[in-house]
Amino acid sequence: MKLGGFHHLTAISADAAGNRRFYTEVLGLRMVKRTVNQDDVRAYHLFYADAAGSPGTDVTFFEWDLPRERRGTRSIVGTGLRVESGESLEWWRERLTERGVAPGEVEHRGGRHVLDFEDPEGQRLFLVEDGGAGPDPVFWEDGPVPEEHQIRGLGPVLLSVPDATDTDLLLTRAMGMERTREYSLSEGGPAQVHVYEMGVGGGAHAELHVAVQPELPVARQGAGGVHHVAFRVPDDGTHRRWEEHLRSVGVPNTGQIDRHYFRSLYFREPNGILFEIATDGPGFAVDEVPESLGESLSLPPFLEDRRAAIEANLKPLD
Repeated sequence: MKLGGFHHLTAISADAAGNRRFYTEVLGLRMVKRTVNQDDVRAYHLFYADAAGSPGTDVTFFEWDLPRERRGTRSIVGTGLRVESGESLEWWRERLTERGVAPGEVEHRGGRHVLDFEDPEGQRLFLVEDGGAGPDPVFWEDGPVPEEHQIRGLGPVLLSVPDATDTDLLLTRAMGMERTREYSLSEGGPAQVHVYEMGVGGGAHAELHVAVQPELPVARQGAGGVHHVAFRVPDDGTHRRWEEHLRSVGVPNTGQIDRHYFRSLYFREPNGILFEIATDGPGFAVDEVPESLGESLSLPPFLEDRRAAIEANLKPLD
């Protein structure tokens, strides 16, 4: 069994309305689902993706009233967003600057050209030139970004750990990834970064990067931080086999959970970072027509009878 790359990445925001403005109006992603955290219905769960909400293009947020993240190790410290070309990186540098974001310079790191920047709450993001590799997104014709510069999806994702020994065993032996190369990372002090590829033919959409940074304090989750990263599998049967496989190699997990839009299971890597494996389907159109994805509050069937109370506790987004 091989993982199919990233499914989604979920981060934390303390400002849902500002978060929506930045990710749709500045980054040009489409809000494809506005719903709630199924384990904490007081909190929004917002999904931004390509025009169709394709797996592998989703950046999602829980809205929790938390202070800013304390940065450090044992955490996800960088979210890659793929664009097609070096010309796109320069276009984005100009666009972000015009909109009050302070991007870095385009630089060559880890074998690719990248552009670092942060969202208004300090979420660490970087645009990656992928040369058009990986799955093609469904471009958002009504979005604010020209098609040739639109974000193509997730990847790579960068973790920080104080020691990679046990993480390496999980990634290679339990999760079927291959460690393919290394590079240096200067942010936060010198670090060695190990690159792991998922078995889908390579490419930024299927690379997990692990920085070894024992000199950093342990991170504390908060606004501007990442909650978890999810990896994709095609269907329910494969998902069930992954659950059985993880248990057979001694990796405790939650078992399959029905999230209505996909099936999930969760487990932690040895440094405590939360991982998820999620199915490609049923998808976001299971309860909305594609033309109006994300325009109103969607709830899974088991929460529908609580809609009035849930809506009363949510802040306006628009």
